Amino acid sequence: MSSAPIAVPATHPATSPHLINTDAEAVRVATEFAETLRAGASERDAERRLPWQELDAFVATGLWGISVPKAYGGAGVSSGTLAKVTAIIGAADGSLSQITQNHYYALEVLRVGGSAAQKRFFYDKVLAGERLGNALAEIGHKDFKRRTRLVEEDGKLFVEGTKYYCTGAIYAHWIPTLVTRQEDGADRLFIVFVPRTAPGVTIYDDWDGFGQRVTGSGTVRFEHVAVEGEWILPFQASFERPTSIGPLAQIIHAAIDLGIGQGAYRDTLEFVRSRARAWIDAKVESAGEDPLTLSEIGKVRISLRAAEALVERAARLVDAAMEAPDEANVAAASIAVAEAKILTTKAGLLAANKLFELSGTSSTMAEDNYDRHWRNVRTHTLHDPVRWKYQAIGQYYLNGRLPRRHGAI
Repeated sequence: MSSAPIAVPATHPATSPHLINTDAEAVRVATEFAETLRAGASERDAERRLPWQELDAFVATGLWGISVPKAYGGAGVSSGTLAKVTAIIGAADGSLSQITQNHYYALEVLRVGGSAAQKRFFYDKVLAGERLGNALAEIGHKDFKRRTRLVEEDGKLFVEGTKYYCTGAIYAHWIPTLVTRQEDGADRLFIVFVPRTAPGVTIYDDWDGFGQRVTGSGTVRFEHVAVEGEWILPFQASFERPTSIGPLAQIIHAAIDLGIGQGAYRDTLEFVRSRARAWIDAKVESAGEDPLTLSEIGKVRISLRAAEALVERAARLVDAAMEAPDEANVAAASIAVAEAKILTTKAGLLAANKLFELSGTSSTMAEDNYDRHWRNVRTHTLHDPVRWKYQAIGQYYLNGRLPRRHGAI
């Protein structure tokens, strides 16, 4: 049993969020809200203060409902807009942008595999302001088998098991949970949307990674948690055919890294303009005129812009895969997103490193907490190994081999 603090459940929204109707409105709202997040991002990170009030304000903007399809009352924004909104929020606070990733991911699982009744039920919940977290990962074993189970006793269904790295679960009203269930003598994977307040659900606030400190990525324990059949969605079946679940999940991850890099770059520009000193051999009055600094600033900008362009390109292919999820479209989307993820990883890390290199020793002071950018992007880029994306890309272009279908590509 964990000795970490037990997290209290989130309160239900007092009022319904603003309803965003268009892609352009989503980007505008995100841009405006990001400025309010940026002001307290350093303090939240330094104190590891969980952003309950900020999340409530975030939900109230309507941004948590923008991927709900138009047919169900949402804006049904494009993948490009979803990625752009994520990056905008990530530039202000990388932790806040990661919390929404699993929410958007669960909504895509619902869109692909849910029944009409399930979609109506959960989309209505989200548009009313309820948040989705996640309980997917497990540790302690070298394989990727899920040992959290959905079992039936006396005609009733129960979830049993423990999950780790459950980003957003602390703040969630529903926890989409990956389980195995016996069907015809074999284990099959399902997602169960478990109510946060269900008896037997315990969440431990035990995430102590050096980055993404306030993502709420704690441990979730399910002890004989009763669930309803209407809350269960197929998961394995959604990967036995081509679907956009994987590339949609991955493009949001890429956007998180891009946003953190953009935030680091913005702080670099501000510091060099106002506080950095030119090197003595540059023979110029200000750091902003130092020719070697200018060169490196240009390199960071080009790297970030190239990463952004690859995300934009990949988003168009993700949209095509969502519209027509055949093998060719889904594979093209997965590979395009993998290419973008490689470059957002490189660009994000480069921007976070160059902040210190170009700003000098005074930029390392604790009061500025600029190291949060590097800690955040380094932590988040470990989410799935970039080295495996290279080989998937090589196989695709050289041997015509389609990437495997799962949530990490």
